[in-house]
Amino acid sequence: MSKKESFDKMTTDILRSVRLTNLSFKIWMGFITVSFLICIYAYTIQLREGLGVAGIRDYVSWGMYISNFVFFVATSLIGMLISAVLGLSGIKWAAPLARIAEIIALAFAMVAGLVIVSDMGRPERLAYVFIYGRIQSPILWDVTVVTTYVAISALLLYLPLIPDLKICYDRLENIPKLQRNIYKWLSLDWSGSPEQIKIVRRSVRILLILIIPVAMGIHTVTSWLFAATTRTGWDSTIFGPYFVSGAFVSGCAAVIIAMFVYRKTYHLDKYITEFHFDKMGRLLVLVSLVYLYFNLNEYLVPGYKMKKFDHFHLMELFSGRFALLFWGTQLLGLVIPLILLLFKKIRRPLPMLVIAIFVLAGAWLKRLLIVVPTMENPYLPIQNVPLNFKFYTPTLIETAITLASIFLVLIIITVLSKVVPIIPIQEIELDEHESESV
Repeated sequence: MSKKESFDKMTTDILRSVRLTNLSFKIWMGFITVSFLICIYAYTIQLREGLGVAGIRDYVSWGMYISNFVFFVATSLIGMLISAVLGLSGIKWAAPLARIAEIIALAFAMVAGLVIVSDMGRPERLAYVFIYGRIQSPILWDVTVVTTYVAISALLLYLPLIPDLKICYDRLENIPKLQRNIYKWLSLDWSGSPEQIKIVRRSVRILLILIIPVAMGIHTVTSWLFAATTRTGWDSTIFGPYFVSGAFVSGCAAVIIAMFVYRKTYHLDKYITEFHFDKMGRLLVLVSLVYLYFNLNEYLVPGYKMKKFDHFHLMELFSGRFALLFWGTQLLGLVIPLILLLFKKIRRPLPMLVIAIFVLAGAWLKRLLIVVPTMENPYLPIQNVPLNFKFYTPTLIETAITLASIFLVLIIITVLSKVVPIIPIQEIELDEHESESV
């Protein structure tokens, strides 16, 4: 097969995700859209009735909403890990996965900002954060870095996509005229000249360098929202790297799930291979080991000193009300997946999918365990309040609003995956050409 025939075959295979709109896609899109609208209705109830319809109260003022925010910010860091760290290191196997990682990063980062609004009793005052924000406030830093990260992630998704948008315009004829025109406008008259390739690659490289400190900052600042207080369980000097390492774990799990779904749905076995699953499994082992180290640090040090309030907090986690959730999260969401992934036979698509689901669920529950138990154990005793003020229990409304953000992420990922090639066509072709030249 000639190079042109090989390129045409690859293009046809990869554009299948854009070209085909089958019944399964319509059912899936309808399900997540209807589910999102139902959950948004739950938010209108909270907006009308107030935060009292949620499980959060005066003492536990952060619950599922903030746990969800931290999880979303964490998962969005995968774009930096795959595109920037691996990309700048010259690791070629990550190239077909870069766009998947960027789509996930952009979707989670975009919705993370909206998740904060769900925890606000007066969301119309959100603008005050920008108008009256103080430089001393980690909240202002958080808003700033999240916004910056979204902008850079959007550019990192778009710039390498320009050549593929031109391919979409040239090759996809049986699509709506407006969609073809959008491809044409966004491709910026791409012709594939050496000058254009040089400009795009240089711009992408600059963004890849810039996004590393921004991504590290986004989750470090998020950790400071907790660590800047003196609350037991949050008063830690390692919360920054602890959160960042945990972010890579949840992000890797999200990419593995997306890899499996795209591979099966669009028959991309030739481009997302078992080799890629093996490599992602190895990467998940690496970041999980780092995360396990920080977990041991986070509990071993206060456990060794066992100060009065540390004792109350740790006992609640180890053998108290949160023990089942804590040990289940640590074992099923971190330790057991880590051990299983050490074996090559497990680092295959289906076993990796199951493990990634457990890891991702564990990552979300871990954020809940960071937020709630600490707030249920304040320094001052909780007295003369109803029982539901002492113990946090999520309500149906709160759960629905939390699910709304998850459904919105799925909608964004599904739509982006439907309108752009999820495998970078031109980049893979250029890499193969350069490899042959060498």
